[in-house]
Amino acid sequence: MAEELITTRHTAEQPARILVGDDDAGLREMLRQLIEEDERYTVIECGSGPETLECLTADEDKRPDLALLDIRMPELDGIQILQRMLEQGIDVPVILMTNYGSATVAIRAMQMGAADYLTRPFQDLDEVLITIEKVLRYEQLKRGLEHRSTGKAEPIDRIVGSDPAMVQIFKTIGRVARTPATVLVTGDTGTGKELMAEAIHNASDRRSGPLIKVNCAALPESLLESELFGHEKGSFTGALTQHKGRFEAAHKGTIFLDEVGEMTPGTQKKLLRVLQEREFERVGSTSPIQVDVRVVAATNKNLRDEVLARRFREDLFFRLNVIAIHMPPLRERRGDIPALVNHFLDKHRYSPSSPQARISEDAMEKLTIHDWPGNVRELENIIQRAVVLSRGGFITIDHVVFQNELNRYVLDVQQKVRDNTPLEEMVRDVRREAILTALRLSDHDHERAARQLGLSVEDFERECQELGISVDGAA
Repeated sequence: MAEELITTRHTAEQPARILVGDDDAGLREMLRQLIEEDERYTVIECGSGPETLECLTADEDKRPDLALLDIRMPELDGIQILQRMLEQGIDVPVILMTNYGSATVAIRAMQMGAADYLTRPFQDLDEVLITIEKVLRYEQLKRGLEHRSTGKAEPIDRIVGSDPAMVQIFKTIGRVARTPATVLVTGDTGTGKELMAEAIHNASDRRSGPLIKVNCAALPESLLESELFGHEKGSFTGALTQHKGRFEAAHKGTIFLDEVGEMTPGTQKKLLRVLQEREFERVGSTSPIQVDVRVVAATNKNLRDEVLARRFREDLFFRLNVIAIHMPPLRERRGDIPALVNHFLDKHRYSPSSPQARISEDAMEKLTIHDWPGNVRELENIIQRAVVLSRGGFITIDHVVFQNELNRYVLDVQQKVRDNTPLEEMVRDVRREAILTALRLSDHDHERAARQLGLSVEDFERECQELGISVDGAA
C-alpha cells in the first residue's frame, strides 16, 4: 500500500520536487543526475544558505517536497536553516548531508526535526535514493492520515482553549462570521491568527467563495500590488500575460491579509480604496473591477502605535478595525496548555499506526511554567520533537527541549579542535552565548544579567560592546 501511495503521487500527478542545497556545484550536478534518473523526481538546485531558505519559505504550493541540505554552507548552514523552518512552522522534510561525522551534530539535527542524516562521501549512491524514497513514503502516509483524521474538522474545532479570553473570542466569531464585516486579528507570532481567519471564513455564509491568503511581508511593494490587484499584459517588464490578483480570486469569499502592518504607504492607499468602494484596477488598466469580498487582516504590530508614528494610515486602520480580535499569548492562558498538549500528542503520533504518546507529570509541569515566546506554534514544535525523541512512547522531562536549551549544543569542541579553530575564538563563542543567555533570562535587564554572570554592569556592557551585542541583546 505504501509503495502504491508514493508511486501514484509521483507518476500519475507530478514528479516530487527534491531541493539540493549545497555550495559544491560538482556535488549538486552529481546528485541531480543520480536523482533525476528516477522519473518520479525532479531536482531544484540552490548554491547557498540564503537561497535555500528562500526556496523553503516560499508559498506552500511552490515549496519542494523534500530537501537535501549540506550542514556547512556559506552565510546560513543546514542547522540554522532547520532552526528557521522550525520557528516558522514549515513542514518540509529535510535530509542533512555532511563530511563531518560528528555525533553531536547528528543528534542536534535530529532533535530539530531533520527526517534523516547522510554522511559523505556516500559509500553507496543507492543509499541516497533509498533514503529519499523512505522519507517521501513516510510523509505521504502521514499526510494521508492527517487528511483522513482532520479533513472534516472545522478550523474552529481545532482551536483549543477554555480560558475566558478564548471563550470570548469564540463568541465573537459566532456573532460576526455571518456578516460581511472586516475583521482585524492581532496578537504575537504563533498565537493562531491564520487559523482564526480560517475559522471566520468557514463559519460564514460566504463559503461559496474561496479563502485566499496573502503574506504582505513576503513580497516587495511592486510585486505585492500586482499580487493583490493583478496586472495587464505588457504593463511592466516581465508581464507576458494578464494576471488576475488575489482580490479578484477571492470574489464571494474571504481574503486574509497577513502581516498587514508591513504594507508600504502606496499599497495602503490602494487597499483603502478597495475597502471603501469595493473596486480596484489591475496594474496597467483604467477599467475598474468590482468585488464582493470579506477582508480579514492580521498583524503582530500595534497599529495604533504605527498610526501615531505615521507609518500606517489612520483612515485605513479604522477601516480594518471594524471587528477586533486579539489572540492572547500562551503565557497568559497557561490553563489551556494541558489540553493543547493532548491535542498535539494526538495530531503528531510517532507513526500512522502508533497510539498517542503519554507524558509525565514533571514534563507537563515544565511545559506549564515555560514563558512560550513562540506561543502555540512553539508548543506544537516542542511536542512534535518530544514524540520523536521518545519514539512515541512515554515523554519524560528530558524529552522536552526548548530552543534556548538546544543552543547549548552549538559549540562542538571536538569538531572545533579538528578544524584547527583557535582557542581564543572558541572562548569568544562561549562568552557571546553566555551574554545572550543572561540577557534573555533577565528580560534584557543589564543589571540583573551582569549579576547572574558575576560581573559589574560596566564590565558587562564592555563585554557586550566587544562582542558586538547591541543593548537589546541582538547579535
